[in-house]
Amino acid sequence: MNEQENNVSFFRFEDLRIYAKALDYINWVHSVTPKFPETCCESVGEAFLKSAQSIALNIAEGSARNKAQFVYYLKMAKSSVRECVVYTEIASRLNVLDENDKEYSRNQLMELTKMIGSLVASLQRTSNLHDEDSEPEEMPNMMI
Repeated sequence: MNEQENNVSFFRFEDLRIYAKALDYINWVHSVTPKFPETCCESVGEAFLKSAQSIALNIAEGSARNKAQFVYYLKMAKSSVRECVVYTEIASRLNVLDENDKEYSRNQLMELTKMIGSLVASLQRTSNLHDEDSEPEEMPNMMI
């Protein structure tokens, strides 16, 4: 097997559309954080970015666990989405984000929430009590 074949889907979370969507959101947050002034608002920008990164990190971490634990990490990712909603509103009220940025952020976060909810529902439908201590199986239909 060559190295390229070996790397395909080794980290299965990289095949999840939700993971790619989370990375896109991180990139967007990176693009708007330079707008935050170097006063107290800078800490808001850093916290916003950390929460955005936490969405993808929880998806990645949970994907290596059993289904019940993956659901737990997905719920943590959803909590990070809600944090980003709050940071979006704070940034908007501080006039760091304009209406277009605020709307874009909220739309992306709503989509992430729906995708996470669908993945959680799919995992819960396909699991049973005996799966809780087993290794994760194939990912549900949330892959690219």
